[in-house]
Amino acid sequence: MIKARQRQNLVVEIEKEFALDEHVKEALLAVDREAFVPTQFKHLAYNLDALPLAARQWISSPLTVAKMTQHLELKGIDSVLEVGCGSGYQAAVLSKLSRRVFTIERIDELLKEAKRRFSELEMHNIITRFDDGQRGWKQYAPFERILFSATAKEVPQVLFDQLAEGGILIAPVEETENYHIITRYYKKNGRITSETIEQCLFVPVLDGTQK
Repeated sequence: MIKARQRQNLVVEIEKEFALDEHVKEALLAVDREAFVPTQFKHLAYNLDALPLAARQWISSPLTVAKMTQHLELKGIDSVLEVGCGSGYQAAVLSKLSRRVFTIERIDELLKEAKRRFSELEMHNIITRFDDGQRGWKQYAPFERILFSATAKEVPQVLFDQLAEGGILIAPVEETENYHIITRYYKKNGRITSETIEQCLFVPVLDGTQK
């Protein structure tokens, strides 16, 4: 009961900043954010703050997760690719709105923790991979939606190649060092168009993998 009330309160706080679609609200209410937060920060799990993870990474603010999820337009979607699994919280929310979520993480320590959480929470529609997510996941392409969970100076062409016709890709794009813009890309008739949504601040995407 306490956790359900905490999630309700979290959604109320998010909605003070950003109006949520009903299906996104339900997804946020269905995921226990506390399960994805390091033990020493569990008392802050339902604040609207980004929190530190291992390997100098961060779990995004619930407000950011809500925004990125809604901007993906996930109603009736079969497959989503997430570049940058981190704690797994964003993938968990996506898993409530898409039949299959494919998530890639380049830091082995983070991925092992995320996989353990998915297993304990019986989130069986999340498929994980240890790799540099900037390469995408050709085996399961094309994806109807692709989400970058880290800032990129530009989106690799291979990810646009793996985006389905009519698909959407969301990425925080670095304009300058501390000025990042959430950008939504569309693929129509094989062509990519984009629109800027709002300013944001994410950790940068890094190359390669880290054991």
